[in-house]
Amino acid sequence: MEDLFFLDENDRVDGVAKVTGKAKYFAEFQLPGLVYGVLVTSTITKGKITAIDAKAANNAPGVLGILSHLNKPSVPAYEQEGGSPMKIFYTDQVFFNGQPIALVVADTFERATYAASLVKVSYEKASFNTDFEGSIKDPKAKKLQGQAPYKRGLEDAYKTAEVKIEATYTLPVETHNPMELHGIIADWGPNDKVTLYAKTQGVKSTQNTVANTFKIPAENIQVNSEFVGGGFGMALRTWPLEIAAVMASKQLKKPVKLVITRDQMFTMVGNRPASHQKIGLGASKDGKITGITHTAFGQGATYENFTEGVVNMSKFMYASENVNTNYYVVPLDMGVPIWMRGPGEATGAFALESAIDELAHALDMDPLDFRIKNDPETDLAQNRPFSSKYVKEAYRLGAAKIGWSNRKNKPGSLSDGPWQLGYGVSVGVFNASRGRASVKGILKADGTLVLQSATSDIGPGTGTGMTLIASRLMGLPVDKITFELGDSSLPPAPSQGGSATLSTVGSAVNDVCVSLKSTIAELAANSNMPATSNFVEVLKKNNLPMIEVTKQSQGSSEARNYSMYSFSIHFVQVKVHQTTGVVKVSKIVSVGDSGKIVSPKTARSQMIGGAVGGIGMALTEEAILDNRYGRYVNNNFADYHVPVNADVPDIDVIFIDKPDPVINPMGAKGMGEIALIGFSAAVANAVFNATGKRIRSLPITPDKILTA
Repeated sequence: MEDLFFLDENDRVDGVAKVTGKAKYFAEFQLPGLVYGVLVTSTITKGKITAIDAKAANNAPGVLGILSHLNKPSVPAYEQEGGSPMKIFYTDQVFFNGQPIALVVADTFERATYAASLVKVSYEKASFNTDFEGSIKDPKAKKLQGQAPYKRGLEDAYKTAEVKIEATYTLPVETHNPMELHGIIADWGPNDKVTLYAKTQGVKSTQNTVANTFKIPAENIQVNSEFVGGGFGMALRTWPLEIAAVMASKQLKKPVKLVITRDQMFTMVGNRPASHQKIGLGASKDGKITGITHTAFGQGATYENFTEGVVNMSKFMYASENVNTNYYVVPLDMGVPIWMRGPGEATGAFALESAIDELAHALDMDPLDFRIKNDPETDLAQNRPFSSKYVKEAYRLGAAKIGWSNRKNKPGSLSDGPWQLGYGVSVGVFNASRGRASVKGILKADGTLVLQSATSDIGPGTGTGMTLIASRLMGLPVDKITFELGDSSLPPAPSQGGSATLSTVGSAVNDVCVSLKSTIAELAANSNMPATSNFVEVLKKNNLPMIEVTKQSQGSSEARNYSMYSFSIHFVQVKVHQTTGVVKVSKIVSVGDSGKIVSPKTARSQMIGGAVGGIGMALTEEAILDNRYGRYVNNNFADYHVPVNADVPDIDVIFIDKPDPVINPMGAKGMGEIALIGFSAAVANAVFNATGKRIRSLPITPDKILTA
């Protein structure tokens, strides 16, 4: 079958496996004696369980066991003070609607599903609060400081500016809805040896969490996760539901598969939290920003705190001597949120970049000129130079590609029949980091190279990027290189998140290849072979079937002297129907300033994926909560709207493609987050340019257009 595919060096190394079905995802593994778990979830939002009647369920065909707080197995970490905020099945307390309260295990999935429907639970209800906006307005509502207040210069300096704007921006809950549902297969074997097939963004993180929870050595736990069908942040932690499956396997002495349902994806694996943001901006009449104030409120959970970088971008993205930010978390009786692509910064960028556009309009300035005029040369928040920054070049390239010169500064000036046309621009920025990772390289006398690291790939093409780094350093074709990942027994690497995998693991691949080349050169010299001898000849001459090198790599101390960020500029053209209020994104140009591009095809895919996610954030995605019951009412793919092909135009992607001299040997910075960050503001700004209507509450739906 593979002979039908013709790959070049930029194609995904796992592409054939994925399109032919050879790639196996966690739920596709079949273990001898595998049994199936189905969760019973709370039907109230807050209170406690007074009784669980599982008699009918226990007597149902094929049922092997039912776990709840009434018969909890031993979990050492749960029996200690502190520890995990939600100790699943270790309390009768209910913290949110849809909380897992029991696990039914049967010999088939269908039988487990039926038996779960027979479990009857009685509750003592308590009053609850899931009203985010109402809680912000209520002075009695408990608010936690999500981040220490930040101040540079004068506080609220915008209030005395020659030109100023004040506005409030809101975003709803957005849920992770990858095609692959979340879950795990857990197999607790003899001598406390545990094998897991997991949907995780970090096999070492999952291994360590299970080890710490059950107090067994980490080396006893084997985690497998070679392929992940979309993570977006939801798989950055090991959720209580996964611990429940491990509990069941330990108690029943059988491998247990647990895959949650689509509606459970809305409650059990986090979400992008709702936010309420107030922005005040001030500028001189000639367009220099003199003050920025950004106050943000984010939705949280009563049983576990969660924070993210909502106000980070406002501290340094624009040159202003006076900046102050505050960020608060509002605890609600809901499941705890989790990072979602562009975590925090995507939320904050919608508010900041919309406000920048509003101030440009108040100044009667082109919003692109206004941004360029206030683009800082250094990071004023940290008082350090940027390691590299080509934002002005990105503005110029993107403007030319989108046809920014066609834009009119007066809103509502362009139309195409019944459609009003508008152009918008926005900026995205995210920290460019490099962590610590190890890679083993095995160079074989048969002419192949095997690289191994316990990193993950949630879709960006990790294996492809690592293979290309090694190919260029070793002078080997990509089909002679294999990169093995998603296996906790391999050399350690951090979880895939925060756009840092290529920078972190790629640096270790670089160091391994440099070391292998040095070893080959030394062997050649000791054997009196020409320096030009290839490694196959050198290994055979020395009677070596292979050589192995393992390297740990991490950032240099020099990096501490710089601010390292990736930047994106998103240009959007929209059409807004004058009668119906329907918004169509008709053109997109995204420009990435993210250092050297290692893998052009997968990098472009990252930017395209971010733009698609941005369309969803801007126009369609909203998890709607009925605060009378604390329950989502659109917890399915029919009612929670994500962009489809008809919503997405052709997307032009441009890369600056200049290496960063500090971050890593490749000069590459992350781009997974910046592909999304800021995009929703570009759409909102384009809608304003088309219609003169400023929509400050996402998503931008026709009713909001028509009533604005």
